[in-house]
Amino acid sequence: MARPEFVQIAPHRLDRFKPLLGAEYSKIEEAAAHARGAFEGRAIWHVSSTLQGGGVAELLRALLPYARGAGIDTRWAVLRAGGDFFELTKRLHNNLHGDRGDGGPLGHAQRDLYERTLASSARHLCPLIQERDIVFLHDPQTAGLAPAVRATGARVVWRCHVGTDLPDECARRAWEFLVPYVTIADAYIFSRSAYRWEMLDAERTWVIPPCIDPFSPKNEELDQGTVEGIVGAIGLGNAPSPPLPTFTRSDGSPARVERQATVLQEERLPEPAPVVAQISRWDRLKDPRGVLACFHRHVPGERLHLVLAGPESTSITDDPEGAAVWRDVGRAWGDLPEEVRRRVHLVSLPMEEVDENAAMVNALQRRADIVVQKSLAEGFGLTVAEAMWKSRPVIGTRIGGIQDQIVDGVSGLLIDDPHDLESLGRAIVTLAEDRARAAEIGEQAHRRARERFLAANRLAEYVDLLARLDPAGGV
Repeated sequence: MARPEFVQIAPHRLDRFKPLLGAEYSKIEEAAAHARGAFEGRAIWHVSSTLQGGGVAELLRALLPYARGAGIDTRWAVLRAGGDFFELTKRLHNNLHGDRGDGGPLGHAQRDLYERTLASSARHLCPLIQERDIVFLHDPQTAGLAPAVRATGARVVWRCHVGTDLPDECARRAWEFLVPYVTIADAYIFSRSAYRWEMLDAERTWVIPPCIDPFSPKNEELDQGTVEGIVGAIGLGNAPSPPLPTFTRSDGSPARVERQATVLQEERLPEPAPVVAQISRWDRLKDPRGVLACFHRHVPGERLHLVLAGPESTSITDDPEGAAVWRDVGRAWGDLPEEVRRRVHLVSLPMEEVDENAAMVNALQRRADIVVQKSLAEGFGLTVAEAMWKSRPVIGTRIGGIQDQIVDGVSGLLIDDPHDLESLGRAIVTLAEDRARAAEIGEQAHRRARERFLAANRLAEYVDLLARLDPAGGV
């Protein structure tokens, strides 16, 4: 185990939310004022397993800068571990979703690997943690740090971003593996009420959905010319004329989109072509193969194009399955009939520069006329909230947190059975043909995202939880 990486977090001004929230902004100001006094001299730590490419990293990038802007000493540490550890934790991740994953064991050898790896990480991390600090451990990759962190005298919160509405044998065996570490925590946070574990103390359990930062490179406003320029610069659309398209980094500085993506396509995406897109990690549970099959079998016509995009698979350290999924989708693309294949574009986005990657995702979501999230299992699905913020009509499966974001028929469309390709295709065709309805759904989606899923909406809840973690007692 290498030394954890400590992420620099630049504070963001809270008052940028004032025009968006109106009178509700006063609650954010009150929470910030309370935080400055209550947590003076104390650090709030977040420990995760990846810096980029997943929902946890996106959540932390959305929330932590505003926590620092509120006057809270907020820190973020990212674990570094070997492939065998992340193969194990991916198995746990899949099992928590109720999925068999690789079908591997969770026995004594796996527990020994898990504990040895995290004990090494704890030796680097725990000397930096002081007695009155509060430490958030995110997902199964970090749960095993709870005993060592608790021994420092800090308060421990375990946040689980994944789960299943109906726990089965797979989920329960992951619970059994993790519960000796999880129960040591002072509080537990789940993204959905249905994900709460029945053996955990209800009085110490919180439900807090994730959030997005509307001012980040992934969500900032982009004009149409910039959208087309970025889509061209990455190699998907027509090559842009100089100069290269620009965006604003998280720190407020200007930057250009300079790197190209790895793109599998017969020809570049024509500018006037309508687009349906799914943009998410190359994960079997996101079911990109299913989206591809749906488009082939159930979306007729010659104008609509499909874009399947995700981060460069080897860049996501805690997801060892990504490269295999990318290859599998690529093979399926190659097997499509030529007339279908020329309307399908697979895009693997470079991750060397996080803000540049975010700008690429932003442009792809804004280029799409319809956004799909055809997950077989899903913790929350921040890609849905991101697309909703951009006023895009989203078609999602009635799975996990997707169903919490979309009001079916109002702010998006939900497919009851995630394996029902025909229903998904019918929904895509319906929105593609009825542009007025698609626009109205997009407007409602933006309104719902503004009211429920912005970072400012979570800050007051975050401060309230911290306040209840009194160093002298429990929650």
